[in-house]
Amino acid sequence: MKIAIIGTGGVGGYFGGKIAHAGNDVTFLARGEHLKTIQTRGLTVKSINGEFNIDKVKATDEIHNLGKTDLIILGVKAWQIKGIAKELSGFVCDDSIVLPLQNGVTAVDELKDEINQKNIIGGLCTIFSKIESPGVINHFGVEPTMIFGELNNKETERVKKIKEVFDKSGIESKVADNIQAEVWKKLMGICVGGLVAVTRSTYGEVRELKETRQLMTDLINEIYNLSQKIGITIESNIIQKTISFIGSFPPDSTSSLARDIWDGKPSESKLLNGTVAELGDKY
Repeated sequence: MKIAIIGTGGVGGYFGGKIAHAGNDVTFLARGEHLKTIQTRGLTVKSINGEFNIDKVKATDEIHNLGKTDLIILGVKAWQIKGIAKELSGFVCDDSIVLPLQNGVTAVDELKDEINQKNIIGGLCTIFSKIESPGVINHFGVEPTMIFGELNNKETERVKKIKEVFDKSGIESKVADNIQAEVWKKLMGICVGGLVAVTRSTYGEVRELKETRQLMTDLINEIYNLSQKIGITIESNIIQKTISFIGSFPPDSTSSLARDIWDGKPSESKLLNGTVAELGDKY
């Protein structure tokens, strides 16, 4: 497969790096000094699972330079999807597959506004990673995993083929039985990042202080209750599972959403916690 990674940050840089390191045909879309360094010195991925370098990396800052592509993995922030969808609309080939890995539950609908639904599959990932410096990705927490699947939740040959690429690249992955449920399960955990942001705290502090732990539990319960109103099939013990999963995060870790807010950058807060509020009003 010919693969394009749109957005070479913590997510796209890590997973795309693993796929490229395994010998696959991968082209990265990046910007600025990060792009220049990748083009001249390659891509370095630091990881709690082991470091690796890719000396020769195909990278560009223009989507039209990617050429005909079989699989397009979107590693940009959730708020960038609408703009990327418009750029991709004239680029996606008849048999191209677009795999969004964004936080939240809006990416697929925003893509469908510009791209034929047949070209889109659902997806998400779990990882704590960031750009440490130009050309360097740092994975510092959580076992990197990708979950993906057809929007109709059927197991098709194309998702089997993607799974094979991920397996051969050493990426933990799963074809979802119900991709909509998986995306909502992640939303329950990722919105705790908003609590990390407003309390200016780490995950360890939020989960260990009695008052903020209660806020965290209430937040997760609210999203679970909303998912049930909408008709998403999620087991009720997911609340405790989510709390336990957050309990496995490094105590000094923070969310990318929080770091963006603290640094005065655009954040995903409206598309994560804000979406919960909007859908809560609706339902």
